[in-house]
Amino acid sequence: MFQKDFSIKQSIWENLITKYQNSSSGKSIWQLCNSFIPFFIIWGLMYLSLDVSYWITLLLALPAAGFVVRIFIIQHDCGHGSFFKSKSANDFWGTVCSVFSLTPYHHWRKKHAIHHASAGKLEKRGIGDIYTMTVDEFLQQSRWGRLKYRLYRNPIILFVVIPVILFVILHRFPFPSSKTLKNLHSSVYLTTLAVLLITTAAILFIGWKDFLLVQFPITFIASSTGTWLFYVQHQFEDTYWTNNNSWDYNLAALQGSSYYKLPKILQWFTGNIGFHHIHHLSPKIPNYHLEKCHKSIPEFQQSPVLTLRTSFKSIFLRLWDEKQKKLISFHQLKRLSLEPARKNLNM
Repeated sequence: MFQKDFSIKQSIWENLITKYQNSSSGKSIWQLCNSFIPFFIIWGLMYLSLDVSYWITLLLALPAAGFVVRIFIIQHDCGHGSFFKSKSANDFWGTVCSVFSLTPYHHWRKKHAIHHASAGKLEKRGIGDIYTMTVDEFLQQSRWGRLKYRLYRNPIILFVVIPVILFVILHRFPFPSSKTLKNLHSSVYLTTLAVLLITTAAILFIGWKDFLLVQFPITFIASSTGTWLFYVQHQFEDTYWTNNNSWDYNLAALQGSSYYKLPKILQWFTGNIGFHHIHHLSPKIPNYHLEKCHKSIPEFQQSPVLTLRTSFKSIFLRLWDEKQKKLISFHQLKRLSLEPARKNLNM
């Protein structure tokens, strides 16, 4: 269990992690090669497999989607300026990746920066993250308001329906949540144009039906996986949320972001994003240095650890209980609501 009173002074951890903040051009270029080239090869094999068996096509969609997730992690690092030393190189490759991740680079980068600056602040919920109500907020909702929130937090809606709608449709149009995003509309439109041009070229070459049979399962799996990864790394029972006046950057990173301990193959496909606590502590560390940083500093290993098995418990945690300082389920809320009545009966 992560100790809630644990804190590393910023001046200390900044000195400890400085050596991990340096990007390596060789490692970055190799990561581009071992992500894009296999993706294109598997995409082609999926198309050829349509003449054999669609089950083979669907099976190949799993690694293809894994490479899309990996490409998004490269875009993610470029957005933080950590993948290459050069800003122009980061912006170029971040933009290229955005066409395949279906996520407009510059627009997303700004929203993600807001997320990093406000993760764990109750007043800033919903900006670049999965919106979560507090217990009091939920209880104050009308029946319709409660139903809408329950539907939104339903696993089928949250991890199956919303991801496809978000990446395929909503990311094609600018929906600024603040004035700072309004000047980034062109990023969205240019990404949409690039996606449409590539899609049109592919359809003209192989036909719309074959294109959808290949691309849709990739997009579906990748978008759902990406949404799950982002969700689970901040939505666990003992996460960190507090008001602005008591918010602490270190605690927000080391307690509010989990270490998602994945099998090595999944860790590779997800670009070490499981070391999310390290990433939030220092976004300037490229993904290929996160594990080394985590292992080299014992204090960082006190962060909450999730495994594949334990992470699925987070699906049912949907409300922030400000009194207990933890996420709870609707079932737990029902039990809490019954407690006053039980106490009255015992009096």
